[in-house]
Amino acid sequence: MAPIGYWHSRWPGEDGGPLRRQEPADGGELGLRSAGRSLAVTHRPVSNVGVGTMVVQRAPGELYMLCHTGGEEATSWVEQIDPVSLRTIRRSPSMEGGPTWPGGIACHDNGSIYVVFGQFAHRLSPELDVLATVRLPRRRPYNSFVILPDGCLAAKDFGGLRPGQDKQDDYEGTEVVVLEPEWLEIVARRLVPEPSIARLSAEGSDVYVVGESSLWRVRWSGSELTLDSGYRALYRTLPGQGFGWDAVLENGAAWFHDNGQGTERYAGSLRGLGVSRTPSNLVHVHLMTGEVTLTEICGLQGGVVANPPVIDPVRRVVVAYDSGNGVVTGFRIDPRGVTGRLWSREINHAAHMLRYPSGELVLCDYDHERRMEQVLVIDIETGQEYARADTGSPVQSVLFPAPGFGRDFYLVSFSTLTRCEVV
Repeated sequence: MAPIGYWHSRWPGEDGGPLRRQEPADGGELGLRSAGRSLAVTHRPVSNVGVGTMVVQRAPGELYMLCHTGGEEATSWVEQIDPVSLRTIRRSPSMEGGPTWPGGIACHDNGSIYVVFGQFAHRLSPELDVLATVRLPRRRPYNSFVILPDGCLAAKDFGGLRPGQDKQDDYEGTEVVVLEPEWLEIVARRLVPEPSIARLSAEGSDVYVVGESSLWRVRWSGSELTLDSGYRALYRTLPGQGFGWDAVLENGAAWFHDNGQGTERYAGSLRGLGVSRTPSNLVHVHLMTGEVTLTEICGLQGGVVANPPVIDPVRRVVVAYDSGNGVVTGFRIDPRGVTGRLWSREINHAAHMLRYPSGELVLCDYDHERRMEQVLVIDIETGQEYARADTGSPVQSVLFPAPGFGRDFYLVSFSTLTRCEVV
């Protein structure tokens, strides 16, 4: 079932919705366990003037891709894409953006498509006409948004370093804003006391903000935002430990990776770019008590990551990774979130993941020698590989996959849009 507030499709927004479970709304499977099955790949360049971020689904056969240019005065646009050939069916006008950081797109249950990129939010029709636009308060990029159960949008400014920067923008903390969906009027604002680099997550009307050192909770009443002053989960407690990224809300906990420093140095790959002095960790925060548990992913220094882990609540498995060292590890979850290692593999993965209830997990593996991203599908519980293929992307993806409309799925890197179909 699609999350409340979103269009009822398999994948109406990034990571499948505000819980960031990275699972298609209607479940399903790829069926790659069957003998003789493989992946057939179609790919195309995203654009000759910009880069891609993600694709989302609206009505059956309706696939939309968010793209943008770069720099301090960037623009964004949306393309409706043929789901099989990947050709562009129609394109929105170029829309005001501003400072660059990958934004987000989602299909709302009112039928509209929303984009937050740079310092602007936009509402579009399914035909990609711009219906409303608003400039957001801070001269910073706003890295995407979540749709709340009443249909309002929650967004926040990005508080980290961007490529070419050596110091953060001079703003206090981070500010969460709520926009009403009709004209994108800002109806509420609330300051969180520290900068946040990660994207927002939400469970119902509770919005979770991964700050530079703590996890915070902001509550939306339908008319105002309040910071839950009794909830602050300090996760950054080790010497040299880095900040956290996007949180997955599952099994009564928030799960995310730390050691985000170094991601602003991305130049086609994250391998070897970590600057943190402590090994990368999987962070588990109990949503009720705020208790924090840290589990080392591979025990190596120089780790870096830019995206979330994935959790299988039925099998009680979590998969975490360290992009700086090229390691992916599967863990078993006990009731407290303390984990035991199931398997570990050398895989140069850096993107978000895609998980099917069947236990099939979609990852990427960047081949530095050939400068080619590969896609692989593995068993989430054992790490066994079912299929592998080149995606056509010459750069490592740090972006978002999405399921297709059948036994297929899509991958987006900055350079390349890829469709993989089981044959």
